[in-house]
Amino acid sequence: MRRLDFTRMSEAEKKTSLERSAVNLAKAIETAREISTLTRSMGLEAVLSFARKYDQYDRDNILVSEEEIAAAGSELTAIQRTAIEKAAENIAKFHQAQKPKSYTIETSPGVVCERVFTPIENVGVYIPGGTAALPSTALMLGIPAKIAGCKRVVLATPAKKKVPPAVLFAAAICGIKEIYAVGGAHAISMLAYGIEEIPKVDKIFGPGNQFVTAAKMLVSTDPKGCAFDMPAGPSEIIIVADKNARPEFIAADFLSQAEHGADSQAILFSDSDEILEKVAVEIEVQKKSLLRQEYINKSLEHSALILTSSIKEAFKSVNYYAPEHLVLHIDNARSYMPMIQNAGSVFLGNYSPESAGDYASGVNHALPTSGFARSFGGVSVESFMKSMTVQELTKDGLAGLSETICTIADIEQLDAHKRAVTIRFEK
Repeated sequence: MRRLDFTRMSEAEKKTSLERSAVNLAKAIETAREISTLTRSMGLEAVLSFARKYDQYDRDNILVSEEEIAAAGSELTAIQRTAIEKAAENIAKFHQAQKPKSYTIETSPGVVCERVFTPIENVGVYIPGGTAALPSTALMLGIPAKIAGCKRVVLATPAKKKVPPAVLFAAAICGIKEIYAVGGAHAISMLAYGIEEIPKVDKIFGPGNQFVTAAKMLVSTDPKGCAFDMPAGPSEIIIVADKNARPEFIAADFLSQAEHGADSQAILFSDSDEILEKVAVEIEVQKKSLLRQEYINKSLEHSALILTSSIKEAFKSVNYYAPEHLVLHIDNARSYMPMIQNAGSVFLGNYSPESAGDYASGVNHALPTSGFARSFGGVSVESFMKSMTVQELTKDGLAGLSETICTIADIEQLDAHKRAVTIRFEK
């Protein structure tokens, strides 16, 4: 793991040291394009072929039956069911407040403008299944879709024989009944274009590997494809800690990020060299008891412990990096909120671990990565909706605006725009 001293580095050197490892999507895009082309031309035959090749698919039907979904709960313990239900309850509470309200404004006498929100009718939610079952992601996408009022929510997730019962149970809580046991770029293409008896969707949500990301990007540029939620890359965390922080808590947060995958990144900023030293020791101690050490060790290779001149100075690097997750192990953590410009989700204080947001506090864990927190927010209810504007002008209302409209039309030399106004007052 890298140890860096920002007190001895120039601003340019700091920025260089924070550059993420570039994800080369060129090859992934070519592979995704081939898969997409074959999926569109061969339909289900191609989807099944790719599922067998990449996921050792061995099912009779890609559609998960109602019986499978109904039986999923019985395959979980009562404690597991209760945990998923409690998480769903909190997620629903938080997201219910996000539902946007339509509004009407009279901008001038006789000129009424409206903004009306409506749900996206058909959406696809993609749940990765490469190294772990992720019922939490099913909740994070299914619940806001339900609150938004989407008529059709389709879930796709890779499976060899069975979709993990926890994922099916979570999907059932969200009211999702159309579930397909396929993943990868072929699942994205299937959702975006439709095949045989499976109609296309209008927007796809959910994280995935580089091939899934590449496929989402491809279909979003095709008029016959569909939109997608946000660019996604490897998961990441920045932790900011002062001299009073608890090293064992910080190390646990650091490792909870590292276990996401080999390409995950964790960075700790502190103005205390002693804290950095203690955290480094704690990481080595704690990781010995963890299950996913192979992923953790690879992740730590491109993670870092960084000394800064002050906590305030650390936030300059935080905003430059724009992390997916930002955890503040500092006294009076909330008082630093005005310094934060770019972050997907913020965790304040000693008892706000990233895992709370990942699972059950109520916030959404589908967040922007790779620096896109500079321009994107996380998935919300509004992500599953769209807005349209409406205007209604009376004759007097148009008359009051006619000079303004006609003058701007003259400036832009668009005389048909001007004529559309003047003709209404000629007779």
